Amino acid sequence: MKFVLAPDKYKGSLTGHEFCDAVESGLKKVFPDAEILKRPLADGGDGTIEVVAHYLNAHSVSLAVTDPLFRKIKTDYLLSDDKKTAFIEMSEASGYKLLDKTEMNCMHTTSLGTGEMILDALEKGTKHIVLGIGGSATNDGGMGMATALGYEFLDENGTVLEPVGKNLGHVMEIRSEKAHEKLRDVSIQVACDVNNPLYGKNGAAHVYGPQKGASPEEVELLDKGLEHFATVIHSTFGIDVQEIPGAGAAGGMGAGAVVFLDAKLVSGVDLVMQLANFDEALDDTDWIITGEGQLDGQTLSGKTIAGVIQVAQKKGVPIAAFCGSTAISIEEMQQMGLDYAVSILNQVGNLDDAKAKSFQNLELASYNFAHLLKKSKA
Repeated sequence: MKFVLAPDKYKGSLTGHEFCDAVESGLKKVFPDAEILKRPLADGGDGTIEVVAHYLNAHSVSLAVTDPLFRKIKTDYLLSDDKKTAFIEMSEASGYKLLDKTEMNCMHTTSLGTGEMILDALEKGTKHIVLGIGGSATNDGGMGMATALGYEFLDENGTVLEPVGKNLGHVMEIRSEKAHEKLRDVSIQVACDVNNPLYGKNGAAHVYGPQKGASPEEVELLDKGLEHFATVIHSTFGIDVQEIPGAGAAGGMGAGAVVFLDAKLVSGVDLVMQLANFDEALDDTDWIITGEGQLDGQTLSGKTIAGVIQVAQKKGVPIAAFCGSTAISIEEMQQMGLDYAVSILNQVGNLDDAKAKSFQNLELASYNFAHLLKKSKA
């Protein structure tokens, strides 16, 4: 038999590679001669850089950048050996993982460091940039990122504004004369797994602001600021960012990337599957096995499993999902297109215990699944 293993990570528990190792171990106990292809995936969010490093012929580039609160930190991005392609993960410079909980407030955070990483890649001569924007701590509409690349945001007095969320509503003029000249010569794809508009009840501030430390009053200010920012963008560049699906991703970085980088927003998992040559891997495959930490109603919203299901259905390959926990009904499972789904938990305990035993539990679940397949073929 041939199995293709195509998981996302179990956040805080297993990497995609560890998932593959556990499943392979369980399957091989029943099908020792099985062909097993490991294709760990990601959806463009936090942790994507480790998966991309597996597929790209690339090395890590280290540099000093500005963190979300304007402190200097050391971070990394990936650059292909021919220097033509860079993979940059926003969370490495502008992510909430860089802040203590007490520091989280997207009124005051900036995406400046993400722009500094892009700047470094441009100056090294890259021609193609893939930008992952998950895990951000910001709600600045990409203003910080653009500032690093030479754009200027002025208030009514002509004063250059600090590129943070609270200043979105004060932007009266955007100057692009000093924008980095190499932006014209690079293609940029943004891995974006949400479709939120820039502002409104489903926009960046209302949906993600509370997770980033904004109070209800601050959420309203940020939302009005994003709406105002969109108006200035429209009058300056002629782009209606509110009509762009995903403009509200990463605190408005989706909109900022389109406007200031001329970037294309694309599905994160689709990008990673391209790098993994996923379509080709499915030839003559008997089962695809995927998984993530929690299978729930949000899984179809641009997550890794949703992308895997789409490709599996096109190829007519059955798909099984092994997840840390499952919170879906039979009807939802049918709607997703999964042929088999199971939680790997096999005993009652707390979350820390469950995470500590993830490898063993996943190995056991894989063994049981393989045993069931063998019996069905007998």
